Amino acid sequence: MGDRRPIELEAGWGKMQMGVAKLKRILEGEDEPQFDADLYMQLYTIIYNMCTQKPPHDYSEQLYNRYRDVFCVYINESVIPALKDHREDRLLGELHRRWNNHQVMTRWLSRFFNYLDRYYISRHSLDSLSNVGLICFRDQVYSDVKRRARDALLTLIDKEREGEKIDNMLVKNVLDIYIRVGMETMDKYENDFEKDLLVATAAYYKRKAAVWVAEDSCPDYMLKAEACLRQEEERVGNYLHISTKPKLLEQVENEVLRVYQQQLLEKENSGVSALLRDDKKEDLGRMYRLFSRISGGLDPVAAAFRKHVEADGMTLVRDADAAAAAKKDAGKKKPMAGTGDDAEQSFVRQVVALHDKYRLYVEDCFSNASLFHKALKEAFEAFCNKQIAGATMAQLMADYCNTLLKKGGAEKLGDEAIGVMLDKVIKLLAYLNDKDLFAEFYRKRLSRRLLQDKIVEHHEMQVLAQLKAQCGAQFTGKMEGMVNDLQLARDNQQAFEEWCQGQANSGSVVDITVSVLTTGYWPSYKTLDLTLPQEMIDALSQFKGYYDDKTKNRKLQWIYSLGHVTIKFTPSDSADDNRTYDLMCSSTFHAAVLLQFNEAATLKVSDIQERLTLPVEDLSRVLHSLSGTKNKILLRLGDAKGPPTINDTYKINTDFKSTMRRIKIQLPVITDDKKKVVEDVSKERTHAVDAAIVRTMKSRKRLGLTQIISEVVQQLSKMFQADVRMIKKQVESLIDREYLKRDEDNPNMFLYLA
Repeated sequence: MGDRRPIELEAGWGKMQMGVAKLKRILEGEDEPQFDADLYMQLYTIIYNMCTQKPPHDYSEQLYNRYRDVFCVYINESVIPALKDHREDRLLGELHRRWNNHQVMTRWLSRFFNYLDRYYISRHSLDSLSNVGLICFRDQVYSDVKRRARDALLTLIDKEREGEKIDNMLVKNVLDIYIRVGMETMDKYENDFEKDLLVATAAYYKRKAAVWVAEDSCPDYMLKAEACLRQEEERVGNYLHISTKPKLLEQVENEVLRVYQQQLLEKENSGVSALLRDDKKEDLGRMYRLFSRISGGLDPVAAAFRKHVEADGMTLVRDADAAAAAKKDAGKKKPMAGTGDDAEQSFVRQVVALHDKYRLYVEDCFSNASLFHKALKEAFEAFCNKQIAGATMAQLMADYCNTLLKKGGAEKLGDEAIGVMLDKVIKLLAYLNDKDLFAEFYRKRLSRRLLQDKIVEHHEMQVLAQLKAQCGAQFTGKMEGMVNDLQLARDNQQAFEEWCQGQANSGSVVDITVSVLTTGYWPSYKTLDLTLPQEMIDALSQFKGYYDDKTKNRKLQWIYSLGHVTIKFTPSDSADDNRTYDLMCSSTFHAAVLLQFNEAATLKVSDIQERLTLPVEDLSRVLHSLSGTKNKILLRLGDAKGPPTINDTYKINTDFKSTMRRIKIQLPVITDDKKKVVEDVSKERTHAVDAAIVRTMKSRKRLGLTQIISEVVQQLSKMFQADVRMIKKQVESLIDREYLKRDEDNPNMFLYLA
C-alpha cells in the first residue's frame, strides 16, 4: 500500500468551509438539510488527517486558531447585527435565540474538530473547544449586549411587580446566559445583573413603603409586606438564581420592615398596643413572623409588648388603690390583710387572668420565643413588686391561696378548678422579688389551716410540690415539717387514747386532742401563763403523763391561743327548759372564761382576770366576742359602752335562744401580723446574708467588696433581692465578729479567717 499524500492546509480548510457554510445556513433558518452520517464522517476525517500528518504537515495549531475564527466571523457577520436594533422583550428573545444557535454551532464544530480536544489541546493545556466557543460569545456578544439586556430584564421584573404578566421562562433563559458565561463562577451574574437588581429592588420598595405607611393601618401594611416578600420568594423560584434569594429578601425587608418598624409599632389605633387591646392575634402573629426576619427586629416588638403588659398591670394596681381609698373615704372599716377581703382577692384573680391572657399571646402569636417570655417576666415584675392597697403582692398571694385552700373557703370553685387556680397563682411567684416574704405569710396561713383542720390534703401537697420545684427544698422545708407534724399528731392521738384505756385512773371529764408541734417548723406564737379551770388541768396532766412515759428530755409548752374547745351550754337551770347548745369556741380562753360561770352567776372582769391571770387586753377581746356579737352568751350589766373594762360585770344570758344547735364563737380579728412577719423576715434575711458572705469567702478566700456583693446577690436571688447596703453592713459585722478581715495592703479587699 503506497504512502498517502498529505493534505495541504488551504485545500483541507476549503473542504471544511463548505461544512461550516452549511451549518450557518441551518442556524439562520434557511432551507438546508441536516448533516447526515457520511458528511459528518467526511468532515471529521479531514480534521483527523490534517492533525495526524507528519511535520511540517501537522496543522493542529492552525486548525485550532481557525476553529476560533469561525465563531468570530459568524458572530460579527450575523449575531451582533441581529441584536443591534432590538430593545426589551424583543432583544431578550433574539438574544436567547442566538444563544441557542451558538450552543448548536459549538456542539457541531466540537464534533468535527474532536481530535483536537483529545490530543492537541490536552497536551498544550489550551481551552477546550466548547470553552473557546463560550469565550467568543462572552467577549463579543455578551460584552456588547449585557447592559441592554440587564435593563430589559429589570424593566420586565418591575412590570411583574406591578401586576403585569411576563414571560418567566424567557427571563430565566436569558439569566442562564449570565451564569454560563461566568465560566463556572457567578461573577458575571452577580456583577452585571444581580447588583443592579438589588439596587432597583430597594428603590422600588422604598417608593412603595412610603406610600403604604402613609395610607394604611399597621395590619394592612403588614399584609402588603407579607405579600411582597412571598412574591419575591416566588420570583427567585421562577427565574432568579437561588443565591440571590437572601440578598433580595434582605433589600425588601430593610425597606419595607426595618425603615418603618417603629412608626408601624406606634401607629395610632393600629400599632402593637391597639392590636393587643383588640385581641388581634392573627395580626400579632404576622407581626412576629415579619419582624423575626430582620436582625434585632423582634426587640422593639418585645419592648412594646412589655410596655403594654406593664401598663395593664399598673392599671390594676391603681384600681386596687382607688378601691381601697374609696372604702376608706366612705367611712367603712379598712379591710384587714389576711381576712380574704373581696377587693384583694379580686386583684389577685385579675392578675392571674392578665397572666393567662398574655401568656397565650406569647405561646400563640410569638411562637414561645424566649425574648417575649423575658418581656412578660419583666412587665409582671414591674407591677407585682409594687405596694397594692397598702399590702405587698406576696401577702395578697398568700391570702388568696389561703382562701382557695381552706376547706369550705370563700372561693366557690370545684376541686379541679381549685387545683388549676393554685397552679396559676404559684407561677406568679417567679415575678416576686420577696419570695421569702410570701413563704412566711404562706406558712402562717398554713399553720392556721392545719390546726383548725381546714385543709384539703391533696391541694396542700400540690402547692408544696410546686413551691419546692420552683424555689428549692429550703423554701418548703418548714412547711413540709408542719404537715408531717400533723400526720404524726394523728398517730400520737391514737396512741394516747390507747394509753388512757390502760390506765386505772383515766376518767377525765374532758375529752382532749393534742397536737405536738416541732418548734423549729412552726411560726412563733404568744405564750401566756393562763390559770386553767381544774377540769382542763386534769386533762392536760393526763396527756403530760402519757408524753413523759413516751419521750425523754422533751418539754411541752402549751399554746392556749391555738386551742379550740366545744362546751355544752345550758342557759337556764329550769327543769322545764331543755335548751342546750354546743359552743364551738375558737380559743381555749373562751372555755376558761365560760367555765368560771359554773361557780358564780355574775362575775366582775377583775375577778375573772384574777382567777385566770389572763392579760386584760386579751380578756377584753374574749368577753367582747361572748357578749358583743349577735350570739350574746354573756350579758354586760349596766349601761357601759365600748370595750370591756376591768370594772365591768357579766352574767350568763339565761334568755339566750338560737335556731342553731352548734354556735361558733370567734375571737375578734386583731391588727394583722404583717408587721411581725416583716420583722421576722428581716431577721432571717440578715442571717441569710451572713451565711452567703461566709460561704463565698470560705471558697474564694480573698475577694473585693464588689465581687462579694455580686456573689451574694446571685446566691440569694431565688429567695429575695438582697439590699447592697445590708450586704455592706453585714460585711462590717462579720469583720467585728472576726469572720473576715481587711487586706492590710488593699483596704478594698477582704480575707476569710478560718
